[in-house]
Amino acid sequence: MGVDYYNILKVNRNASEDDLKKAYKRLAMIWHPDKNPAGKRPEAESKFKQISEAYDVLSDPTKRQIYDLYGEEALKSGQFPPPSSSRSAAPHQHHYYHRGNHNATSFRFNPRDAEDIYAEIFGSEGGGGGGAGGSGGGGRAYRDGFFRTSNGAGGPEFAGTSSGPGPGLRKANALENNLACSLEELYKGFKKKMKISRSIFDSAGKVRTLEEILTIEIKPGWKKGTKITFPEKGNQEPGVIPADLIFVVDEKPHALYKRDGNDLVVNQEITLLEALTGKNLELTTLDGRNLMIPLTDIIKPGAEMVVPNEGMPISKEPGRKGNLRIKFDVKYPSRLTTEQKSDLKRVLGGVSL
Repeated sequence: MGVDYYNILKVNRNASEDDLKKAYKRLAMIWHPDKNPAGKRPEAESKFKQISEAYDVLSDPTKRQIYDLYGEEALKSGQFPPPSSSRSAAPHQHHYYHRGNHNATSFRFNPRDAEDIYAEIFGSEGGGGGGAGGSGGGGRAYRDGFFRTSNGAGGPEFAGTSSGPGPGLRKANALENNLACSLEELYKGFKKKMKISRSIFDSAGKVRTLEEILTIEIKPGWKKGTKITFPEKGNQEPGVIPADLIFVVDEKPHALYKRDGNDLVVNQEITLLEALTGKNLELTTLDGRNLMIPLTDIIKPGAEMVVPNEGMPISKEPGRKGNLRIKFDVKYPSRLTTEQKSDLKRVLGGVSL
């Protein structure tokens, strides 16, 4: 088969997605190049690439199926016969992966970038509002298309290469940056690529600038204050563990809607005539739908109408949303003619309040 991806990740051939992720995280924390001293950097880079490629293949159902059936060479070349029911399976093959037909013209192996995988696995752990560390004395300013790190005194701040705290080692304070999101983006979710620039030590022990692309994935329904953490993505300094880079979700004001937890609140002004006789209220939702709401009851000043399941998505309960709450302000006429007053008395005189 060539390269044994299962052996690289130290998992068995029935490993689940969760098993693969745990194995990758354990090994990535050991072999990420930034966590190794300069003298061990070439070996770490090689190991880290192997671990990342193994995870890329085994975590993708299509790649894993082809690899299980035909091996690494066929996977990477795209040259393999379509599966046949008469074909006898090798001992390492599993029926679970025998899905669909593959041929050289319908599959091309596109390996994912190792650092993208690392950022996705470790960055997603801060998505629920967690995140290691807090605000520190350092900060990151966005200049010339990059986030640049400073230590608060105007000079560069470097972060270390150790894989964990040890005697005499400290971890640099976490670096927090606001990530301003529109209410539409928080409603639908989105991915944003952020280019950062930081100082690292190369294999010769010299400081150089490394530019990286971080992928920030915002889930539908995330709230202001949610933190997305990229562990140890600060600059490097001997004897100091790199700072975590944290993006904190912030919410831009919206022209129509205001968020209240999982609910959306909208203030709506209607005339006295509409309050008494009704109307069809039309609103555009955050995902672009036209929402028609009939007002059939008499609307009193300060009244509130609740439209279920038209609020913000609830991030921890997929498929569920909060409510849309419409607060009414009834606009009274500034003046009435004598004739209009007489007509109102005639029409409303017998109405019980």
